[in-house]
Amino acid sequence: MNASNAVVNLEALTVTAGGRTLLADVSLHVRPKERLAIIGANGAGKTTLLKALTGMVLPSSGSVDVLGQTISRQTTSADLRNVRGRVGQVFQGLHLVGRLSALENVLIGALARSQSVLTCARLFPDHERDHAQASLEAVGIGHLALLRLDRLSGGERQKVAVARALNQNPELILADEPTANLDPIAAREIADLLARIAGERGLALITVAHTLSLLPNLAERVTGLKAGRIQFDQPIDAIDEDQMQQLYKGAYGAIG
Repeated sequence: MNASNAVVNLEALTVTAGGRTLLADVSLHVRPKERLAIIGANGAGKTTLLKALTGMVLPSSGSVDVLGQTISRQTTSADLRNVRGRVGQVFQGLHLVGRLSALENVLIGALARSQSVLTCARLFPDHERDHAQASLEAVGIGHLALLRLDRLSGGERQKVAVARALNQNPELILADEPTANLDPIAAREIADLLARIAGERGLALITVAHTLSLLPNLAERVTGLKAGRIQFDQPIDAIDEDQMQQLYKGAYGAIG
């Protein structure tokens, strides 16, 4: 593909920390509207790769370009905040607040747009509350807006996390094992929801996939990581059983 048209453009990315190489010579390009799944065993570098896309970890060498913004050790804090404001993230650990309502958790996703003394006190403008409510409606839980998060099921909480990401009006969605710890029905529902939202809004979606059976729901292309290196990067229907076995061969712990 033409890398100049990519929403994500990684060239020979290497990330090291504490004397360990977490990613090595990773080159990856993601097109607008494309749905990509990243797979591999625990410790393969999947989450590190996602973090590199928002500057949560910085390259030791190579280059990272996301939505036209170069991310490096020289990138200013303002530029990092800007690119993070354009990327919706759904975290494995949710990063939600149990004592707040579903609506308030979604509103947190708009803090970059509404920074003021009032928002620090959780007093958001009406238009922001309307936007957050619409985001909850988009994922099918608008009726739960005023319930505390800790009263919701695991699947409902993950929908709140998706709604919060949508509330940013993102140009790209990153999802880190979004179906982890969910039962099979809820996991499939979240996978289908992410794919549907990305399709309807014309967004690129990059997902670290925990459950391999959900790959057809989440992605049209799959990148396999092992020990920080890309082992394959192919359309989902081109991957064979031997490639999958080699990807996880010799890996310890659960697939993740």
